[in-house]
Amino acid sequence: MSENDNHYVDNKKFLAAMSEWKLEVIEAENQGDPKPPITDYIGECFLLIAERLSLRANFINYPYRDEMVGDAVENCLMYASNFDPEKSKNPFSYFTQIIYYAFLRRIQKEKKQNFIKYKIVETADHMGNISRMLDPEKTTGNPYAEFFKLTSKDIDNFSPKKKKSKKKTKKKNKNDGEDECGSLF
Repeated sequence: MSENDNHYVDNKKFLAAMSEWKLEVIEAENQGDPKPPITDYIGECFLLIAERLSLRANFINYPYRDEMVGDAVENCLMYASNFDPEKSKNPFSYFTQIIYYAFLRRIQKEKKQNFIKYKIVETADHMGNISRMLDPEKTTGNPYAEFFKLTSKDIDNFSPKKKKSKKKTKKKNKNDGEDECGSLF
């Protein structure tokens, strides 16, 4: 078993491929041509990193893992040209960060969608029929929130905030109490 068998992406080979592609991008920009597409190897690395990161304990149980991986690969494609091999020799780390934050953004989008569904069901069920259909023995708090897997913190985050009313204070002028016409005389 060689040293590289433990790694699913060879960082040196990935760096070489990114450096070569980056040179092609710079050359295309100088000639006014569109960016060249990424190579199959680079795309495969993006997918491998995203798939493996989605199997971590903090991401594995989400039912929309496929959407998370798709968003992550899309983000990698969008920001691949921003990778500078002169500044960083670790493309694996660079793209892992892009993928990680793409996962977090997808999770927030899905939670917001669940909150919207939660509010629709909650407002539509003014008689309580839907909440009675949910298993009352398994629900400990808000049955709608539990059904849509929302915590009270999620509900607070997505609920519209009440605007604070600003008390208007009248600034006193040095001529306070005098009429505008009175100050002319």
